[in-house]
Amino acid sequence: MYRLPNGGAKKYFVTAVALLLLALVVLWLGVRGASPQSARDFEECVKQVEAKALSNGERGALMRACNALFAGRRKAGGGYAYYDFMQDRNFDIAGPNPTAEESKQIDRAYMGFLDAQRREAVSAELAKRQNEQLRADLESARQPIGPPMVLTPMNSPARAAKRPVDRSKSTRSEDGSLSCRLAKFSAVVKNAFASSSKTKP
Repeated sequence: MYRLPNGGAKKYFVTAVALLLLALVVLWLGVRGASPQSARDFEECVKQVEAKALSNGERGALMRACNALFAGRRKAGGGYAYYDFMQDRNFDIAGPNPTAEESKQIDRAYMGFLDAQRREAVSAELAKRQNEQLRADLESARQPIGPPMVLTPMNSPARAAKRPVDRSKSTRSEDGSLSCRLAKFSAVVKNAFASSSKTKP
């Protein structure tokens, strides 16, 4: 065995025994001040705490200990109920504390609760966006329209069709336009060919 200088082994042993005794005293005081271990459920634990003559601080500490020991509360018709503050909902349980299977059911219900809240949040956000879009559409519909828009065609429409001019007949044209002169010239040429064909046998 390793020896400590200057009687260190003796000091080490005495320190260890002192710490052990101190731990036992703290444990004994803690057990004495704890909620009654013989209680079957929360309501019985509370009755036992109220039966003791304690200061308000000690009574509050023991009530918190009862609350920590027993999650369920006794129902009037028998059985127990567990209140889950996260879901703001009560669950029926078999005893003063939920069993492992009951805890799983509560957890599954909580997951469903969170999923429903998520869906509600998404629906609310979608409804809010649709409402904002509708308001924007209504606001744009209220804007003044302004002057009417004039639409002009890119190609001018064809003029009303005139009667075809019979160019075979001589027309009298009194204006000096190119078309009128051309019509006169063509009439003269026709007449000249027509007359020359009559004179030849």
